[in-house]
This record gives sequence, structure tokens and C-alpha cells, in this order.
Amino acid sequence: MSEGALSQAEIDALLSGEEEGSTSVAAAGGNESERKALQEFLSSSADALGTTFSQLTSLTVSLKGPEVSFTNRDAFLEQLPDTVTAVKADFNSGFPGEHLFIMGEETAKRIASHMTHEDDIQMDEMALSVIGEMVSNLVGTQITALTAKTGNKSIASISPEVTSVPKAVVALPGTDFAGALYQLDFGDGNAQQFWEIYGSGAAGGIAKALTKEKPQVAGPAASKGGGSMAGTGGNMTGPSTNVQSVQFPNLTPHVTAQEQGNIGLIMDVFMEMTVELGRTKKLIKEILGMGEGTIIELDKLAGEPVDILVNHKLIAKGEVVVIDENFGVRVTEIVPRSERMNDG
Repeated sequence: MSEGALSQAEIDALLSGEEEGSTSVAAAGGNESERKALQEFLSSSADALGTTFSQLTSLTVSLKGPEVSFTNRDAFLEQLPDTVTAVKADFNSGFPGEHLFIMGEETAKRIASHMTHEDDIQMDEMALSVIGEMVSNLVGTQITALTAKTGNKSIASISPEVTSVPKAVVALPGTDFAGALYQLDFGDGNAQQFWEIYGSGAAGGIAKALTKEKPQVAGPAASKGGGSMAGTGGNMTGPSTNVQSVQFPNLTPHVTAQEQGNIGLIMDVFMEMTVELGRTKKLIKEILGMGEGTIIELDKLAGEPVDILVNHKLIAKGEVVVIDENFGVRVTEIVPRSERMNDG
């Protein structure tokens, strides 16, 4: 400032409610403890997300970050390219709230190209479907990690809704939200950026669950006379007992470098994938009586998700789509690992 006059930069800072030297992504309204909790959780699950990218693209992918900050719509939009691919994947139970992934159009094209092994890909319906499949896998990986961290087994999200739009029309949360910036490298040293957004409701619920204190196990009274035993009609005396909580091993899946290398040996092995429209049971006489024009009623309702099986084992559910003149299936749900294990 000179002779009482404000510079244009100072005027802009005052209009936006910022102090000199602050950044546009300051945690205005964001709780620092929530930010740190989200940062720690997302950083701890970054390797698992990188492994998911590697499996989907058959490349050695590294994922750095994320950097988490609380921001608002105007400040966040300044970071984005003009056209983006946005994937809405709101949590509808467990920690309900807004949740989405956002990436520049070129980053989305590159991810879709690596997943489909096609060059010069365009962001058409097929490419958007591929991006939706990628996000569905990422969210599934995160839900598994979040369930292990918080013990909340009811966490679920909607099927990803993918759009390619100008950044100005992206449906961002209306209030301050948590933004996590990732750096994605497909092995060529050319980092690609994408963002994960948590609405204030989802961010606050997750952070609270991650930072809540563990229940304490009550020990006996420290007095030498012993404690009173209710319902016995008298006191029981004896030496004090040191009561400690049981420590269980961490059951979160962890893939070592050696195991990842072993998995790489079978990445090019073909497996039979089947899409099952439905099933039914018939008497032998009914089967023998079948002929051309016979209609077989299945046990699934019209519009109900179809089953996707690998080597006759259910791994996902999806919906039937038409691609040019061929049938296809869009993955809408990955079956949880516990259900796949119990499926026999």
C-alpha cells in the first residue's frame, strides 16, 4: 500500500475475504483436525488405489498425494481446465454426503485410452462408461479401507454418474468442501492430476469416525479392600487384577512388492467371463417339450441388474447396453470381497 491507496491485488483480496499472503484454498470453514484425519486416511490408501489403477490399465502406475484442503466453489474452479470429466459417486449410507471425482478432459482421455488399449480416444459414451468403471473400482477400494479403519460396515455409494462438461456447470457442493489433489503417473514421468471432493457432511462424518477415541476397559478398584460384588450379598476381596484390552492384528489387505510381482506373472492369463441374465428350474418333461418359439421365464425382473461371473464365480453386477450392433454390459456394482468368499 502507498500513500493510503490500495493496490488492485489488495482490493481483490479484500473483496474475496482473504488476508494478504493467504491462498484461495485456505480452510475457510474447514476444521483442521478434519483435514488432517482425511489427509492421513487418503494417504494411507493411496497405494491401494495405485494398485487398482495398475490392474485396470496393465501398467505400473504410481499415485502420489493427496494434498487435502478445505475450499469453496469459486476458488476450486480456478484450478480446473476449461472442460472436465466429473464423476458423481455420493455416499448414500454409512457417511452419507456428496462425493465426486473431477479430472481434466485430457487426463480422462488418457485413463480411458490405457484401460481400453486404444489410441486417439474421444470422450464419447463408451469412454465415459470406462471412466465410470474406473471410479467404481476406486470407490470400492476406499470403502473397504474405510470400513477397516472405522468399523462401519454400512458404507455404500451410488453407481457413478459420469459427465464431460465445462467446468462452470460442474455440480460441486454448495458450501465449503474438502478437496484432495492426486498426482497420477503411468510410468512415463508425465504426472496427471485429478481431484476427489467430499461434501462437508461426508467429510465431517468420516473424520469424526477416524478420530473417535477407543472405548476404555474399566479395571477393578485400586483399594486393597476389594470391590463390592452386586447380587452376592457381600464383599469379595482379593489381589488387584491388571485388565488390558486385547490387541488384534490388522486385517487390512496389504500387497507386498514381491506379491505384486507374482501377480504380474498372470496378468495376461485369459479367464472366462460370463454375463448371466437369470436362471430357472424346469422338469425334465418340460425341457424335452421345448421347441422353437418356446419362451423361458427367468428368475429376474425386467431392468434388474445382471450377474457378471468370472470362472463361474459372481464378482459384479451390471446393466445390459448396446454398443453399435453388439450387446455389452456396464458394471454398476462390484460384489464385496466377503460375499465373493462366501459364495463358494
